[in-house]
Amino acid sequence: MTDLSQYLPILIFLVIAVALSSIIVLLPMGVSLLTGTHRPNAEKNSEYECGFPAFEDPRSQFDVRFYLVAILFIVFDLEAAFLFPWAVSLKMTGWAGWLTMMVFLGELAIGLAYAWKKGALDWE
Repeated sequence: MTDLSQYLPILIFLVIAVALSSIIVLLPMGVSLLTGTHRPNAEKNSEYECGFPAFEDPRSQFDVRFYLVAILFIVFDLEAAFLFPWAVSLKMTGWAGWLTMMVFLGELAIGLAYAWKKGALDWE
C-alpha cells in the first residue's frame, strides 16, 4: 500500500495555487463591478489605438503572404537561436558538430532560395 500522507504537501500546494489563481482572476472582475468600470459609453468605446475608425471588418481574411512572411521570420529567428549555442560549444562538438550545422544551414539556404524564387519575399 502507498502511504498517502506523502502527497499532503502536493495537495496543499495545489489548493494554494488554485486559491491564488482564483483571487488573481476574480478580484479585478469584482472590483470593476463595484467601481462601475463595466458601464460602456461612447468615449470608452471610441478608437484609442490609432485614433480613427477601422477601414474594414477585423474578421476579414488576410492574404496568405502575411503568413508566409511570419513563418519565414520564425524559421530564420530559430536559426539564429540555434547558432549561438552551437558557436559556444563548437570546441566540444568538433568536426561532427560543424558538419551538422553546415548541413542545417544548407537546408535553410535552399529553403530561402526556394521562397525567394517563388516570390514569397516580394511585396506589392
